[in-house]
Amino acid sequence: MSNIPANIRRMAHDREFKVTLRIGRSGLSDAMFDELDAQLQSRKVVKIKMNKGLVEERGTRQEVFEEIAARTNAILVDARGNVAIYWRA
Repeated sequence: MSNIPANIRRMAHDREFKVTLRIGRSGLSDAMFDELDAQLQSRKVVKIKMNKGLVEERGTRQEVFEEIAARTNAILVDARGNVAIYWRA
């Protein structure tokens, strides 16, 4: 986790940085992965939000966020609550 550059961390934690992808009722669909992949190609950092109630437990949510990172070949910069921030070098 410490190999994330300071400028990426700053960008990820900026209050102005908006969510650009939502995980809705359909969950981790191929379309969601395709969209995240496309966003990661066009911009360095992507912020996603998972709808409340999709995953109840905190540990399970973390596992889902890590699975997304693995499938998109991205780095999970931060995950708080239902929001995760991904970066692809």
